[in-house]
Amino acid sequence: MVTTPERLTVPGNPLSDEELRKIDAYWRACNYLALGMIYLKDNALLKDPLKAEHVKPRLLGHWGSSPGLSFIYLHMNRIIKQYNQSMVYVAGPGHGAPGVLAPVYLEGSYSEVYPDKGEDAEGMHRFFKQFSFPGGIGSHCTPETPGSIHEGGELGYSLSHAYGIAFDNPDVIVGAVIGDGEAETGPLATAWHSNKFLNPIRDGAVIPILHLNGYKIANPTILARISHEELESLFRGYGYKPYFVEGSDPTYMHQAMATTMETVVKEIKEIQQEARSTGVAKRPRWPMIVLRSPKGWTAPDSIDGHKVEGFWRSHQVPMSDMHTNEAHLQLLEQWLRSYKPEELFDENGSLLPELKELSPTGPLRMGSNPITNGGLIRKELRMPDFKSLDYVIDVPQPGTTEVGNTGPAGKFLRDVMRMNMTNFRVFGPDETASNRLQAIYEVSKKTWMAEMFAEDLDGSQLATDGRVMEMLSEHTLVGWMEGYLLSGRHGFFHTYEAFAHVIDSMFNQHAKWLDICKNEVPWRAPVSSWNILLSSTVWRQDHNGFSHQDPGFVDLVTNKSADVVRIYFPPDANCLLSVVDHCLRSTDYTNVIVADKQKHLQYLSMEEAIKHCTKGLGIWDWACNDDCGTEPDEPDVVMVSCGDIPTKEALAATAIMREEFPYLKVRFINVVDLLTLMPKEEHPHGLSNREFDNLFTPDKPIIFNFHGYPWLIHKLAYRRSNQERIHVRGYKEKGNINTPLELAINNEIDRFNLVIDVIDRVETLGSRAAHVRERMNNAIIENRNHAYKYGMDRDEIVNWRWPY
Repeated sequence: MVTTPERLTVPGNPLSDEELRKIDAYWRACNYLALGMIYLKDNALLKDPLKAEHVKPRLLGHWGSSPGLSFIYLHMNRIIKQYNQSMVYVAGPGHGAPGVLAPVYLEGSYSEVYPDKGEDAEGMHRFFKQFSFPGGIGSHCTPETPGSIHEGGELGYSLSHAYGIAFDNPDVIVGAVIGDGEAETGPLATAWHSNKFLNPIRDGAVIPILHLNGYKIANPTILARISHEELESLFRGYGYKPYFVEGSDPTYMHQAMATTMETVVKEIKEIQQEARSTGVAKRPRWPMIVLRSPKGWTAPDSIDGHKVEGFWRSHQVPMSDMHTNEAHLQLLEQWLRSYKPEELFDENGSLLPELKELSPTGPLRMGSNPITNGGLIRKELRMPDFKSLDYVIDVPQPGTTEVGNTGPAGKFLRDVMRMNMTNFRVFGPDETASNRLQAIYEVSKKTWMAEMFAEDLDGSQLATDGRVMEMLSEHTLVGWMEGYLLSGRHGFFHTYEAFAHVIDSMFNQHAKWLDICKNEVPWRAPVSSWNILLSSTVWRQDHNGFSHQDPGFVDLVTNKSADVVRIYFPPDANCLLSVVDHCLRSTDYTNVIVADKQKHLQYLSMEEAIKHCTKGLGIWDWACNDDCGTEPDEPDVVMVSCGDIPTKEALAATAIMREEFPYLKVRFINVVDLLTLMPKEEHPHGLSNREFDNLFTPDKPIIFNFHGYPWLIHKLAYRRSNQERIHVRGYKEKGNINTPLELAINNEIDRFNLVIDVIDRVETLGSRAAHVRERMNNAIIENRNHAYKYGMDRDEIVNWRWPY
């Protein structure tokens, strides 16, 4: 066995000889199961000599961090039993699932949700075989793992997820195990600052446990190769009180971890008791643990002359070739038998009762804690009526009133917050006021546990009991929100449209998690949807310019399962209110809402907005002239808009055409729910081909003015009839410090280019419209020159209103 130098911050030997014997036996059982999952598909209890046919043909999984993960799990179990303490386990080290699955199986939680994986020899056989096996489960803590709300498929989010669980959960302690490889990621680095947002009065606690086993896949880890003094200083600098547990000898390490866990939990309870008894919320120096143990702990020292235990070669599957290398097969059998399974399990394959009693019971088991199946404890939001006059915009005539679209939504969110002060939070990177949602501050400020200055009273909106979560790390914010949602609560995230890409992969991971939960894990109850508002959008980046112009987040969203994604482009404030209300009530979706914060024309009354949003898209009769006779005519062209600025420009183009070509029949359609454009067979909100052709006609030109990248519309509508007639305008990476119209002109979504598009696409116009086409080209030049000269658009552009 590798010998790791021993270090312990708090000395002590709290375990009796009998307790030590049992806890080490329990750990050996965990390690046996972990190794069995990776290698065995038969002969689970080694009742027979190990043969090649007992071993899986493909060896997949990760051994390296598994012994450390189960070691931590069982010491958390000891605390649960000692204090009757609700605890949640978050496993950050990627694919270390065997180290979590093993104790979840031994405590009985696994067999309760998967009765065919019972606590006997046959159940153990099935438990082993399913791991990283076709038709089974993956090699990390997938949604199929009881007690897990953190998959670890991508590294960096364990700590932010843990804090998200702890917010508004005053009685829970979350053990967040952070792999030292994971600790090298940017999201994890920012998540250490979560301790500045944890209120000891109303929130639970997080014990960050940095697991230093020294290696990644094939390299040493940074934090394992710096001095003890530097490492301790790092975490003191982050505001923690670090406790060190370092070594390799099991006897020493069990005593050391038991002492440290007791000390840390007592310290947490003292912090909370003081804050809750005095009513004074201060930022304490929360404790954390640094656990240094060998990589691949308890593996063979070497294999084929190469170091394994305590080295990167133990990271995944330490040895292979079981079907062709008899020496490896024999070594595997020796390794498995070194855990002495005959001393751990009875003849039926059940864990011995004296060991079973080390596990908590009922919902105190970490695999059965209802917090980790948050839908079980989720309560519906108490919701204000979004149709209230406090929020609704009066629209006497379409397209004649200007209002900032997100302002009324901010008032609505304010009252949602007011009515749900223990289970709803708003998350955003220092942009709540920038995105015009500042009405929320009337009922709840920004959470802030760090130092405050007198001048902060002048508009900074900081408070220790605030419920608005602001930090300049979208990673940490979304991690908090994910932990909050998956543990049964509700949230709303907003950010600048261009920088939603920062959390692209987080969205991917969450969408995949929801997809599996919804379709393959029936025992997981529905959780609140992941709601994101993208504001400060591409078309109104007058001062930020090109770097802030990217509407492509929605492209990514359309790649995910239709079962879990929704995308909305409300064109005005009343539609936005309807959409936000719908999204906050929904479960098991990722809802993306795109709405700009600046003033925009208002088009629909609340009654009309509700109908429009319910349908997802529809004809705006007041903007059409193809239905004005006793016998409705087929339109000559279909104008379509999706997004606020594209809608205004499409309407302006329609007004020009009605003036210039009064005989031209124009149908105007607005799209709110982007995914209605998909075929019904591919998305539940999609239109059937018959519905699509009835709305858009089967053969007339479609001029589609879209908020985002134009090719996305072609992707969504690729199965519709006569593709060549669909002409999409959208953002084409043409931008700088532009006026709104100039930016629209650069990307050809402006009214003048749209009229030219119609002239070019409608055969009956052709050369008859040459003079109009010339006037449109001249208008483009004149308006561009005006922007360059005066730095703003013409008054008739800025003040344009729908004239009909």
